[in-house]
Parts: sequence; structure tokens; C-alpha cells
Amino acid sequence: MKFLSLVFLTVLAFSMYSHGDDDKIYINVGQASVKKSLVAFPPFVFLSTPSLTPNYKQIGADLFNTVLNDLEVSNLFTIIKQQAYLEDSAKVGLTPAPANPTGFHFESWAKIGSEFLIRGGYKMKSATELEFEVYVYYVPQAKVVLGKIYSAKANEARVTAHTFSDDLMKALTGKRGIFRTKFVVASDKAGNKWKEIYVMDWDGRNIIQVTNHHSISLSPAWRPNGKTISYTSFAYHPNLKSRNPDLFTYDIFEGKRFLVSSRLGINSGSAFSPDGNSIILTISKNEGPEIYRMNVEGDDLERITNGPKGSLNVEPAFSPDGKKIAFSSDRSGVPMVYVMNADGSNIKRITFAGRYNSSPSWSPDGKKLVFAGQDKDHFDLFTVSVEDPTDMQRLTSAKKTSGKFANNEDPSFSPDGRHIVFTSDRTGKNQIYIITTDGTSERRVTVDSHNYFKPKWSPYID
Repeated sequence: MKFLSLVFLTVLAFSMYSHGDDDKIYINVGQASVKKSLVAFPPFVFLSTPSLTPNYKQIGADLFNTVLNDLEVSNLFTIIKQQAYLEDSAKVGLTPAPANPTGFHFESWAKIGSEFLIRGGYKMKSATELEFEVYVYYVPQAKVVLGKIYSAKANEARVTAHTFSDDLMKALTGKRGIFRTKFVVASDKAGNKWKEIYVMDWDGRNIIQVTNHHSISLSPAWRPNGKTISYTSFAYHPNLKSRNPDLFTYDIFEGKRFLVSSRLGINSGSAFSPDGNSIILTISKNEGPEIYRMNVEGDDLERITNGPKGSLNVEPAFSPDGKKIAFSSDRSGVPMVYVMNADGSNIKRITFAGRYNSSPSWSPDGKKLVFAGQDKDHFDLFTVSVEDPTDMQRLTSAKKTSGKFANNEDPSFSPDGRHIVFTSDRTGKNQIYIITTDGTSERRVTVDSHNYFKPKWSPYID
């Protein structure tokens, strides 16, 4: 199955007004608590003839609503209500007066306390070609900080909007946005008690099934290039007349699948090294589940953990610098989170509370782990400092309609380190949610009657 690129996009950057200092940071996301900035965000203006594109209103709505959702999810902005506007944005240009005689006036936006103003318009160059012109202004200094024209296919309005949102984050914070990233996840959407692997945009849109094993496929992971995934599927072995949990990789853009490890027993819980050249995973080989390292072709197998006898060593995850591995193990009697050097030495226990801790995921700076911890009869998400395990924070707590506490599991950090994706059964089904790393601004991503398992947030995708 070929995974098609979702965007055919060119960007024409231009400078019509002073951009000020190129390295100026308007919003410091490195601070522990970021004050939300007031932003005025008028509807995008249609700049061409409606008769050329009957669905131009839907295209404009896709552009606007996608950017609006991105702004809200960033947790950096407070959107000023349109009722407060002193100027009718539909009757003035996208650029300011007096340079533009019909342009808007900065004082109209300064009076309502706006720090940033986003003005955008779009036109149809043909029935299938979209042009999106957009500016971001810093109102206190009456200057433009971002001005671009995006050219794309008309059916790529949403990804065009995400691209602008990424550029906006870069212009204001100096850091890349996450709005063109994706999730890879296992789900029962295919029915018949199967679980297949799916890729979707981070906001739950454009869900594409990438496996069709008609079996149980689970535990997907991203290669750092954002183009290849690994996963385990219970594949049928004719010689054994049974199924075995084998490890596969799959190039989602080329549609090419590769069997990496079909050793008898478990081949699961894989993770790529930061350079993308090797894989760590749990293999049983007729013995206790241990963590091994191999190259991406499945060769040069190297054992990393060695017991204790009878213990489980599972869910390995490389630190961002590749020097350490976090994993889950019940070597202390109950499953807890541990960290070791990449060669298996210097094993350090990280979690000590609760009855069951699992699914560790590293923050991009390598300073924290997020994991699922069992608290009494349910799981919640916690972060813990790798250097100081006493520095622990609970992120989630939710109840089902029955009043019982829900399970919140399977966490994975976003590539900017500001968000975490996870699953929760609070609705009765395992759905995907995201939350900021301070435990606020929780949002539901999937809204359907299916179950999702082990979502992994992609790296940045160029």
C-alpha cells in the first residue's frame, strides 16, 4: 500500500515591511510558565471570483478553522473575540495604511489590546490551485514579523494551514511548530477483532491504514526520519501452522514492508536509535523476555539485558542522545521504570511508587520520562526527572460516566517537548488525547467508537 504525500506546496516568501530583528523572540516557550499573548484573528478574505470555485467557502473554512485549532492547541494565545474588533477586516486590506491606501490601521488593533494580528486572504488561481497570502503583525511596534504566499492544490487547504502555523511558531518563538507532525497507532478500526496500524495527522484527521495483516498488529514506533515505522504483528508461519509476533518495518511513503525479526517467540516493543541505524526490542527466544539491539535489517543481534532470571524486560526507549535506554521491568517484584546505559550497564531504578509503572517515553531534552503508573485500580500519566526521581508530577485524572476512574496510558512526547499524546478509556473506548506537559489543556483527538493503542508522536516531518 502506497502512502501518498499529503501536500503539493510551494512557499513564496517576501518582505514588504520591516521584519525587525530576525532572531527576536516574541514568545519565550522556554519559561516555566508562558503568559498567553492576545491575538486578533479575523476571518480570511476571499480574493478572487467565486464562480471559479464553487466550494471556495469550504476551502476558506478549512484554512481558518485549521489555523484556529492550531493556535488554541499551542496554549500560547488568547483569541480576541470578533465582537471586540474596531475595524471591519472584510473592508480593509491585508496590509496597513498609509502604505496601502485601503489598508487597516494599527491603532484599531492596539486599542483592544492585541499583541499580534493575523491577516490572511486566499484566491483560486484555477479550479484546483490555491494561493494563500498571510501576514503576522506585532501590533505594539506596528511591524510585520511574517509574510508569505503559499501555493498549493485546492484539496490541500488543511496542510497548507498547518504549514503556516508551523511558520508562525518559528517566527514568534524561534522553535518549530508541531502542526505537520503525525501519530502512528494501533487500532481495531478494521473490525473482526483485528488490530492494524494507522497513521494520522496529530489532530486526528487524514487517518490512513498502513497494514493489512488481518491479525493483531501493535506497538508501532517511528524511525527518526519520519518516513519509516516499525511494528509487531502476529504473522502466520505455515511451517509452524501458527502465528508468531514478528517485527516489521514499513516505509509509509514508498509502501515497502520488510520483515526484520521472526525469531520464535516475542519480537516486540521496538524503538529506533537516534541515528536510525539500529533497533532495540524485546525478544524471548524461548527464554525470559530480554532487550536486544540489532541493525535495521535484523542482523548483528546483541543482547542488552541479562535477567534477573524470570523477570520481564520490556518497552525499551532510547534517550534522545542515544546514550541511555529507559525500559520497564518487574525485577523488583512489580513492573517499574528503569534507565541503563545503551550497552546495558549501570541500571538505575527510576520509579518506586505504585503497583505497576510502564510505557516510558523520553522528553526531547532527555531530562524527563513520562510513564503510565497504576494508582489503586487505574492508570494515570506521570512525569519524572531522570536525575532526581523524587521530582514526579501527576498529569491526568479522569472519571468514566459510571463514576469510576478512567485509565490514562500509552504516553508519548511531541517533538517540541510541550505536549504528550496518550489513550484514555473514559468514554468507554480507548480514545486518543493530548495534554500539555504541565498537565493542563487536555484535548480529545479521536471522536469515534473504535479503540486505539500505543500512539507514538512522530518526529518533525520535512
